[in-house]
Amino acid sequence: MIANGLIGWFTDLTLADRPSVGGKGGSLGELTRAGIAVPEGFVVRTAAFEAFLAEVERSAPVRARVQSLPADDLDAITALSTELNARLQGQPLPAGLRTELAAAHHGLCAAAAQTPLAVRSSATSEDAEDASFAGLQDTYLWVMGAEEVERQVRACWASLYSVPSIAYRRRHGLPEEAVAMAVVVQKMVDARSAGVMFTRSPTSGDRSVIVIEGAWGLGSAVVSGEVTPDRFVLGKITGEISVREIRDKHLRHVPLPAGGTVAEPTPAEMREVPCLSDEELQRLRELARRIEKHYGRPQDIEWAIDRDGAVRILQSRPETVWSARAAVPVAVSLPDPLQHLMSVFGGRR
Repeated sequence: MIANGLIGWFTDLTLADRPSVGGKGGSLGELTRAGIAVPEGFVVRTAAFEAFLAEVERSAPVRARVQSLPADDLDAITALSTELNARLQGQPLPAGLRTELAAAHHGLCAAAAQTPLAVRSSATSEDAEDASFAGLQDTYLWVMGAEEVERQVRACWASLYSVPSIAYRRRHGLPEEAVAMAVVVQKMVDARSAGVMFTRSPTSGDRSVIVIEGAWGLGSAVVSGEVTPDRFVLGKITGEISVREIRDKHLRHVPLPAGGTVAEPTPAEMREVPCLSDEELQRLRELARRIEKHYGRPQDIEWAIDRDGAVRILQSRPETVWSARAAVPVAVSLPDPLQHLMSVFGGRR
C-alpha cells in the first residue's frame, strides 16, 4: 500500500494522529493497531482539505465569512451554508489529490473496482474526550467506484458547512481556523445485524455492565433512530444477561446493487426475533472489554456482524456524559464545619 502526505492507512495511524486525520480516523487507526477487527481502509488527511479549501477560497473567502456570522442569525447561517455547499461540491479536486486518491482506492479495492465502501467525515474537533460535534457531518454508505468516492469526499467536506455544523461552531465560539475535515474511506460490512454498545450504562452510569443495542441490517437504522433496537444488558465480568428487550424491528437498512442504501420492511418472520444470539452477545462483550481496557476509559462502540458471522468494529469513541459528571470537582470535607462551608462557598464569586 502507498504512503504519502495526503493519504494515511489505518495500519499507520494512532490517536496521536487526530490533528491530521480527525477523531474517527485516529480511533480506527488505534483500533487496527491494537489488533481489533476493523474493516480496512485509509484516511484522506486534513492537508488534502486545506489544499482543496485554498482552491475554493481563490474566488471568495470561506472561513472568514463563517467566523463573522452572528451566532443567533439562523437566516444568515442558512444562506451562507447553501452558498458554500454549492461551491465546495462544484469545485474539482486538485490534480495531485485526485491522483493519490485514485491510487489509494486501487490499493484498497485491488482488482474489484466496485468494492462497496463507506465514506465517513472525520472532523478534527469530533470524538474528543470533552464532548464534541460528532454526528453533525455526513457519512455515505455503499459507495462504489473511484469517481463516486471522489464525489462523496467533496460532499463530506461540504458537510462541515451544513447549517447544524456552522450553528454549533458559532454558538460555541469555535475558531474556524482550528476546524478541518479528514475523510475516512473503508470497506463496507455487508451486515446481517449491527448496532452500538456501551461499556458503561448510558442510563445509570453503571460501569459493571455492558449495554448492547442492535437491529437487522446496517447500523445506520439504529444510529438514525429509525428503528427501536433490541437491547441487552450483560455483566461486564460475569457475562450474565440480566436484561433482554426484544423489539419489533419493523425496518432495516440494506444495500442497493448499484450503490447506496435503502430502508425496507423487515421480513415478518424476523421482526420480533433477537438480532443476536447469546454466543454473539458474549463475543461482543469480550471485544468491548478489550477496547475499554486499551483506551483506559468507558467507550461508545459501533459494531456489525456480517452474513458469515464475523464481528467487525466500526468505531469507538469516549463515553462523555457520565465521565463528565464524574469529573465535576467535589469539595473536600474538613473536620471543622465552618472551614468546610468556607471551602465550598468561599471560592464562588
